[in-house]
Amino acid sequence: MKILITRPEPGAAATAARLVELGHAPILAPCLTITARAAKLPVRPAALIITSGQAVPGLPEHLRQVPVFCVGDATAGRLRQAGFTSVESAGGDARDLLRLITARRLPGTHVLVTGAGLGLALSGQLRAAGMKVLRRVVYATRPVSALEAPVRAALAAGQIDAALFFSAETATAFARLHPPGTDGMNGFALSPAVADALRELPWRAIHVAEAPTEADLLALL
Repeated sequence: MKILITRPEPGAAATAARLVELGHAPILAPCLTITARAAKLPVRPAALIITSGQAVPGLPEHLRQVPVFCVGDATAGRLRQAGFTSVESAGGDARDLLRLITARRLPGTHVLVTGAGLGLALSGQLRAAGMKVLRRVVYATRPVSALEAPVRAALAAGQIDAALFFSAETATAFARLHPPGTDGMNGFALSPAVADALRELPWRAIHVAEAPTEADLLALL
């Protein structure tokens, strides 16, 4: 199958490689652009909280020994590759991450490192659970104004079989572009929230991963 990968880097190239291994033809069509933002982070927080791999490049070296809680295994892998030595993955979504952090309940201040406009619900839930949380923004996302011309042409010609969506933000950005040809395509969503963001477009079908991991999403193909 010819499959659109709508996620930005880091992650898009790795997903493309996995699709090739499965015998598919990936087409990169990132729907978001990522811009780094400088943020002042504490020297020694109790722990870091990471909800997306996009936050990893913005983490300074002096925090490499600090415990890190992250939402999924892919982000955990990026953190370890970046040199973090104490990483624990929730293996799911934000609800799983909330349960993990509150179960561990480390003493001291946790720092939620996230994107602009993101992480507000999680930080509020953690504070409501009696935990000290600082939220720091290290990147911002912006939807692209248009898909690249070859991608638009392939969509219009009905040459693409499916599209993968890893976040509601990416799915919303894609839907706002009103791309042609989705009525003949299958949409594959990482979670029900991602699927909901796709429903304003006509699809052949929308499929939702059993668990919010890339492995479960690709297992639907």
